[in-house]
Amino acid sequence: MITTTLLLAPVFMLVVLGNLLRRAGMPGDGFWPLAEKLGYYVMIPALLFHKISTADIDIDLVVPFGLVLGGAFYVAGIFALLATWLLRIDAPRRASVLQGAVRHNGFLALAVAERLYGSEGLAVAALGAAILALITNLSLVPVLVTLNANGAQGSVTGKVARDIARNPIILSICAGLLGNVLLPGHVPVLHDITGMLGAIALPLMLLCVGAGLRLRGLKAQVAPLAVASLGRFVVFPLCVLLIPTGLSASQMTIMMIFATVPTAPSSSALAAQTGGDVPLMNAIVTLETLLAFVTLPATLSLAGMVLGR
Repeated sequence: MITTTLLLAPVFMLVVLGNLLRRAGMPGDGFWPLAEKLGYYVMIPALLFHKISTADIDIDLVVPFGLVLGGAFYVAGIFALLATWLLRIDAPRRASVLQGAVRHNGFLALAVAERLYGSEGLAVAALGAAILALITNLSLVPVLVTLNANGAQGSVTGKVARDIARNPIILSICAGLLGNVLLPGHVPVLHDITGMLGAIALPLMLLCVGAGLRLRGLKAQVAPLAVASLGRFVVFPLCVLLIPTGLSASQMTIMMIFATVPTAPSSSALAAQTGGDVPLMNAIVTLETLLAFVTLPATLSLAGMVLGR
């Protein structure tokens, strides 16, 4: 575990640095939302396109990754819905707990995969990111809207289709896969530009994750926070380990990374759009990110022993 912790320490230190910079007013409160938007729509897509279009992609991983990550996603979601129903938690808070249990911080997952396995691991992790992005858009939004009668109205199918069609992560991964097939390896200018943008994508987004943490927002009820964290850090990774795949230890570990990272910072925005409890969602994002400093290296170390890595 010590070795894993040391390998992941730079990733978490960037998160801490981002929080400290925001608290110190550097470079200004208006910077962080704009930086996050730039990273989400430009730099991360450039990184994913560059890595996938130039990597040796094993398409055979799509089916087992989909079965394992999708299966774990749905089991964790059912756990969260059942637990919040038994605890008589109201619909807006149930919706936020559900997001806390099933969504993942893709930027952190990609950074950890690259840290542990380099560019090859990052390319494999991109497949996991694409699969979970599709599952989340197709499954989560309809459930959130259904839970909240006062949430977003209108055509759920249309909203899901629009979200998928304009999701920069999904689009860049699809473009990268297409480029992997059609482009003759490294293309001058195109891959030079995307490589330069991608080089600063993950550090920038990790700083933004830290800047978005609000420690004062942790004054929320214990039960919703506990259910979300159990779903995210216990149920989800256990399912990934228990579903048989026949994949290698490194491929399984990359799936475990997605299973053990905290929920996505964008969960708060989705909660606001669908009638969820936004203050609770902010608290879940902050608590899970802080817990991940310990749970992520611990879970990956335990998984390594189980998988024989």
